[in-house]
Amino acid sequence: MRHLLIVVALVLGALFPVPAHARLRVAASTTDLASIASSVGGEQVEVFAIARATADPHRVEALPSAMVRVAKAQLYLRVGLGLDQWSGAIVDGSRNRRLVIVDCSRGVRVLEKPAGKVDASMGDVHPDGNPHYWLDPRNGAVVAHTIAEAFATADPVNAAQYRARAEAFGREAETAFQHGRATVAALKSKTILTYHRSWPYLADAFGLEIAETIEPVPGIPPTARHLADLQKLIPARGVSVLLQEPYFSADAGKFLQRTAGVRAVTMSPSCDDGSAGSYLAHVQAVLAAIAGAPAAGGGK
Repeated sequence: MRHLLIVVALVLGALFPVPAHARLRVAASTTDLASIASSVGGEQVEVFAIARATADPHRVEALPSAMVRVAKAQLYLRVGLGLDQWSGAIVDGSRNRRLVIVDCSRGVRVLEKPAGKVDASMGDVHPDGNPHYWLDPRNGAVVAHTIAEAFATADPVNAAQYRARAEAFGREAETAFQHGRATVAALKSKTILTYHRSWPYLADAFGLEIAETIEPVPGIPPTARHLADLQKLIPARGVSVLLQEPYFSADAGKFLQRTAGVRAVTMSPSCDDGSAGSYLAHVQAVLAAIAGAPAAGGGK
């Protein structure tokens, strides 16, 4: 019997070898960062996201369950630029003193950085610039390299693999960028309306023009006068689509769809999950949704 158990153990050991190196446990504030981290880390990492794609990334509740998960992590990836400030409460609550915080905004191209002093009259403006930088795949490639270096420092044994995967991700991001440019180039109208300023990086990367936002200033709901102005602007500018985030009220969008003929498309700025590949696929899905929206006045 003892010999049989030894044989079984040897067979199981051959079929299911014990990893020579434990996987890195990585927390990411958003699904987009989790997806990029999964692409870079491969089988050497275990990644989870804190915020869901359907949640406003500016306002995420610091739940005890998230703190418990972060307590077991070795790295925490955050968007930075003031977007995920709630990360601080989760990190503090985790009591994980060995946790390495990685600011993934390092090195990215930042848009809409205020030139002067920021005050309350400007709404929810970020002093360091618009934080939705991941919607430009070229910034996603920069993030991949930042993450690869963080992984390489934490796990030097697999450093070469992390860096190689970041290089491969950069090539995939460039392909997605070129494909997206071609998609937008084929549109008769490249002018869109958005609810919040979540989309300037998408517009800048792919050649779209954001005519206006439903929010008169960031974080402030539209007034009746502002909606009336938008009713005139939509046909005048040939606006093709209203891009609406799922966590903001859809009432204004429905009103403009009914009264001005614009098509409202609800898309999250973030991918559905943190699996490898989902980030770039989501950027393509947003562009496909825009491409399928007929412009006011009949154009595509």
